[in-house]
Amino acid sequence: MERWLDYRVISGRFGLFRAVFGTFRSKLSVVTRFIANFSKIAQPLTTLTQKDKKFIWGEKQEEAFQLLKHKLCNAPILALPEGTDNFVVYCDASHQGLGCVLMQNEKVIAYASRQLKVHEKNYTTHDLELGAVVFALKIWRHYLYGTKCTIFTDHKSLQHILDQKMLNMRQRRWVELLSDYDCEIKYHPGKANVVADALSRKERVKPTRTRVMGVIVQTSLKSQILEAQREGLKADNLKKETLHKMEEEFEERTDGVRYFKDRIWVPKVDQLRKMIMDEAHQSRYSIHPGSDKMYKGLKERYWWPGMKKDIATYVSKCLTCARIKAEHQKPSGLLQQPKIPEWKWERISMDFVTKLPKTKKGHDSIWVIVDRLTKSAHFLPIRETYGVDRLAQLYVDEIVMRHGVPISIISDRDSRFTSRFRQSLQAALGTSVDLSTAYHPQTDGQTERTIQTLEDMLRACVLEFGGSWDDHLPLVEFSYNNSYHTSIPCAPYEALYGRKCRSPLNWLEVGENRLFRPDIVQETTDKIKLLKTARDRQKSYADNRRKPLEFQVGDRVLLKVSPWKGLIRFGKKGKLSPRFVGPFKIIERIGPVAYRLDLPSELSSIHDTFHVSNLKKCLSEETVILPLGEIQIDEQLRAAEEPIEILDREIKQLRRSKIPIVKVRWNSRHRPEFAWEAFMKDKYPHLFTKDPCGSSKN
Repeated sequence: MERWLDYRVISGRFGLFRAVFGTFRSKLSVVTRFIANFSKIAQPLTTLTQKDKKFIWGEKQEEAFQLLKHKLCNAPILALPEGTDNFVVYCDASHQGLGCVLMQNEKVIAYASRQLKVHEKNYTTHDLELGAVVFALKIWRHYLYGTKCTIFTDHKSLQHILDQKMLNMRQRRWVELLSDYDCEIKYHPGKANVVADALSRKERVKPTRTRVMGVIVQTSLKSQILEAQREGLKADNLKKETLHKMEEEFEERTDGVRYFKDRIWVPKVDQLRKMIMDEAHQSRYSIHPGSDKMYKGLKERYWWPGMKKDIATYVSKCLTCARIKAEHQKPSGLLQQPKIPEWKWERISMDFVTKLPKTKKGHDSIWVIVDRLTKSAHFLPIRETYGVDRLAQLYVDEIVMRHGVPISIISDRDSRFTSRFRQSLQAALGTSVDLSTAYHPQTDGQTERTIQTLEDMLRACVLEFGGSWDDHLPLVEFSYNNSYHTSIPCAPYEALYGRKCRSPLNWLEVGENRLFRPDIVQETTDKIKLLKTARDRQKSYADNRRKPLEFQVGDRVLLKVSPWKGLIRFGKKGKLSPRFVGPFKIIERIGPVAYRLDLPSELSSIHDTFHVSNLKKCLSEETVILPLGEIQIDEQLRAAEEPIEILDREIKQLRRSKIPIVKVRWNSRHRPEFAWEAFMKDKYPHLFTKDPCGSSKN
């Protein structure tokens, strides 16, 4: 057969060709069901036998002739049917022909294909795809009639062909034929329907090369599985498999591999399961899918007890997934609210609005200071270059002069508040500065929300009235303090002074109804009750969108990386940099939702305490070397300086009370710095184990 006539012998002799090709085709007719894409391969030759066709033997005819000889001389890989169950048919149609494949238990039973007839080339796509189904049922009637089978097609509308009412005569005949069979038509995407698609279209690759590659890969893995199954069925290993007598349902196929419900059983031997999961998760052809996608991809082919749970555990321990994948869950950490003040301007919060357009007066920033009880605020225009002394003087002139000395200040970790300004406030006025958790501005949410309103009002003023923003700032402050606030509920001005503010809109005399001291106290108490109600409502709303999360000291966690939180993303990778870095060890719990981490020396310049929303537990057991050299640190977000020792103590006399203060030596980057501090014992109790002279206290 391989030494068949060369085309030069029959070139130009049409009669001789018909005789030769007829003999050749008669030999092939016996094995057409074993040859995939037969009608398509033979098309260049069969067209030469048609009437009124000029005999031209070209490259296409020679290629088809040689390929058919090769197909006939090579043993096909087909199986004989076993019983009458589990038949599956894959159908496809194109403008060149019809193709279908008959399979049973994932083995090919037969191929079938034919070219389109002249009138069929005018069919619509719907009729062509339905014609492929009818063609398969007719040619394999002896296999499919009287048994339940499944037909897959890449034309989705065929799933509902039996329910359609508007049909032409041809479709009605075909539907009547379909009703004779117990078949279910299902949709199979065209990209996945490769075999049937190949029978109706051109071949995409060389058949010999494809077949050899498939046999090598499949044989390599199957041989490992077969060896592992033999080892797993031994008495000692069978006890570890937790099969619960399911091994009695195993089906041994012709290749020796045992199947459980048409899926290969993977025993717990020689890390075979891990090897399969590694290939399905970490290879270049899978690229770290989630646990559900990975399970869906593997369960069609493989099975072992607890497979879904093992895959979920495997994915949860993948360090690459933990570092690169975005979180689609509720933020961690329930809402923690500061204590409600007992009096006006007793506890305040402050922050800076920077990078504003520079005005004629040189202002480019706003200092925002808000009372946490009445919600009244002051907006002070400043320059970003103001030093600590200038800020301290401005604070005394604008805040202390009007409202007295506050007990505590809440602020973010701005460098101004971690410097001498904080220490001078504590030393001179007895005010404690409570800094927010690192990279968690929600701690000072009140000021952040006020700043948002302030910026909106400034935009409106500049847009409507023009001019510099600092010219409008006094009236913006007036408008803010005279606007209704939901938490109180009234305007901040009314909560502060006990009466409404006179304005062009509210021009009536408002000063007649005075509030005396008992009334003021009662009104303040009422405001506190209203604030508590509002706080409870806000916490309820916030906690519905959050989830509680706790860690233990010694746990390893990953730290979230983002440009606006101090840790700049990896410079070289840009947007493709990991979302988390680490893991780091938790060394201390600071409050209900904050933890202190053991950071390496490369990250020593940032504060080591983080909110739980910036942390994620690391389940991976891998030892990872973190490329910290590429991480850039925001120099404005430095760690707060820690006290070293107490040098002296005394009592500070205030207007209403006495506050004990201590002289503390702080660890400065440049030189030792001394300051008088208050409220130190609760935060740093270890400093009070010795008296200032150095002797231990009894």
